[in-house]
Amino acid sequence: MTIHSVVIQKLLTTNAHIGRQVATHHFKQFTYGFRNRQAIIDSDKTLICLRNALNFLSFLSRDPSSSFLFINTNPLFQPIIDEMTTRVSSLSPERASSLWKLRGFLTNSFSPKKFRSRHKKLVFAPTKMPDCVVIFDTERKSSVFLEAERLGIPIVALVDSSMPWEYYKKVTYPIPANDSVQFVYLVCNMITKCLMLEKKKDGSKGIGKKATIEDKVESAGESEGTASDEVLVVPYDNLAPLSDDIAESKQLLDKLVVVKFNGASGKNLGFSGPKSLMEVKNGSTPLDLIVNQIQLLNSKYGCNIPLFLMNSKRTHSDILKVLEKYSSPDIDIHPFEQGEQTQHESIFSEGGEDEWQSSNHGAQFLSLINGATLDALLSQGKEYALVVNPDNVASVVDPKILNHLAQNSIEYCSEVMPTTSTGLINFMASSLQGKFKLEDFTSDHTQKFVKGFKFIDTRNLWLDLKAIKRLVGTSALSLNSLSNSKIFEKSVGISIPQSRFLPLNSTSDLLLLQSDLYSFNEGILVRNDERVSPSDPHIALGPEFKKISDFKRRFTTIPSIVKLDSLEVAGDVWFGANVVLKGKVIIDANPGLPLRIPDGAILEDEEINSQADI
Repeated sequence: MTIHSVVIQKLLTTNAHIGRQVATHHFKQFTYGFRNRQAIIDSDKTLICLRNALNFLSFLSRDPSSSFLFINTNPLFQPIIDEMTTRVSSLSPERASSLWKLRGFLTNSFSPKKFRSRHKKLVFAPTKMPDCVVIFDTERKSSVFLEAERLGIPIVALVDSSMPWEYYKKVTYPIPANDSVQFVYLVCNMITKCLMLEKKKDGSKGIGKKATIEDKVESAGESEGTASDEVLVVPYDNLAPLSDDIAESKQLLDKLVVVKFNGASGKNLGFSGPKSLMEVKNGSTPLDLIVNQIQLLNSKYGCNIPLFLMNSKRTHSDILKVLEKYSSPDIDIHPFEQGEQTQHESIFSEGGEDEWQSSNHGAQFLSLINGATLDALLSQGKEYALVVNPDNVASVVDPKILNHLAQNSIEYCSEVMPTTSTGLINFMASSLQGKFKLEDFTSDHTQKFVKGFKFIDTRNLWLDLKAIKRLVGTSALSLNSLSNSKIFEKSVGISIPQSRFLPLNSTSDLLLLQSDLYSFNEGILVRNDERVSPSDPHIALGPEFKKISDFKRRFTTIPSIVKLDSLEVAGDVWFGANVVLKGKVIIDANPGLPLRIPDGAILEDEEINSQADI
């Protein structure tokens, strides 16, 4: 029996999986369904959320001056809470507080007020502002949610299937479970052990005091290895859903502006126009996809999300011609031609100056936003900008991420993706959370360079425009890489699944996009449900397929690759119609001899060098 199975069995014995007779809309992501009119909570997701909460508490406890506020009003839980806080307080007198009843616990005077009731001690104000609030009986603590949110204090709380949305959305780290005595005992025991383990670690590093803006700007160029060189990663699946209230969602989306760069040409692939105008699938281009997403959001919520297109001198005229087909009133598109200085300072790839590299698109964004454009956007009520990686066809204008930024006052957010080399992929994208060193991130997504890294920086950035305005003029304001997040008051990385990051840099990438592995739905790439492996197949086409014209000639139809693990093709190879590829396939044609894969061929775990091998 695996450790995971043992832990799940332990959770089941606490009845943590038994929910209420109702399950709110936002809680359904944690449920299996209903049985005997009771919601059944997914124990796997309870375990993931519990681990995330414990990781957060452990990280906070590394600072000796940190304190936690444990809140409970259920008499059945009180002996358990008392035992936990006694053990935790033994580590530091200021470490914890155990409260019986509260009203105005944070906005009262900072001086402690202690009274005696008949049975329990009442504490109406903590001696210092806590770094985290842990709530055990959430249904009775509405005032705590409101005050903690007002003061920006993160909340860890047990949540059940009937918890209203207005309180659930204020919880930073929800733990979906039935709040039975057994489960509360398990949670308290695990919190105690985590905090004691951190105490025992030698050379623990605290998070320190909050730095001023000047301190952050000054420290932006410091060497790696300090606590400030860490990035908090939040799983996408842990983000709260968007409100069902259309008016509330409209108000949020009206604050967003999307910026996309169209400076890269497709000359490296034999395409004469901008890369964003290359056909990806069914006549759709990368520009079509992002426009379609914004149009649907504007139409559905009645909002106005403008699209800013940053073009180079080589691509500007072609983009203007295409924009004529986007005459719908549902989208407001603003094309810009970048100046010579910005293009000269940009970084060029191996393809030469005709291939405008996107790695410097953060600095190019600043060239747009530094002037009067920023003031104009702020005056129009725009508060957030999504800067889209121009190479990423799978970029999503996601209201869920925007909602997370607004709820948590986040100024800088980068979408990151777990690497295949650490075996994280989609499962860990929904479970891996905590602080990670900058050396755990890479912006080079090619397979040979991701080894040893935990995350790929997709270079999709979400930015608070008010923070940009505050930092304009400082020498540290440069958004070329994730490391610059330290100059912002609050920054995170959102761990997204692999289906959200599909760059288009070669015909190998084009094969993946045009295959049956992906389809488009409302401008968003959707992975085929028949795909069992969480990662995409590795595809390497030889130089004979480098140009798009050669790619189209050599594939009669795009093969089925839903069950493919890897494909390597070299030499004069031609594919017939309706070919199916499975497992690991290597096709290496003998020099000087063409190799034709016949119509309807099924290749599974094969190595083919000649026509006789088929």
